[in-house]
Amino acid sequence: MKTLLLFIATAFAEIIGCYLPYLWLRKGAGAWLLLPAAASLVLFVWLLSLHPTASGRVYAAYGGVYVSIAIGWLWLVDAVKPTRWDLLGALLCLAGMAVIMFSPRPA
Repeated sequence: MKTLLLFIATAFAEIIGCYLPYLWLRKGAGAWLLLPAAASLVLFVWLLSLHPTASGRVYAAYGGVYVSIAIGWLWLVDAVKPTRWDLLGALLCLAGMAVIMFSPRPA
């Protein structure tokens, strides 16, 4: 559970760090948004470093959580209702994350 919560926090930090510059570049928001965006991306990198397993495994599994959080962001922030295919894809990504992170490992 701790791993999943850490992945969720990491995904939000990355999405916010990318969404704020998007608002500046595409939606005409103020350039001041680049400061919290940079801080959010620093937080994202730091959170990734907190995982106790090999970095390649963490990055691969994190991708599944990121996809799922991004689909939720699409719905809650961009007000675009995900299709059933979006939801199926997110569930498949989460299943892949679970296999990568929680499968038995040789000692």
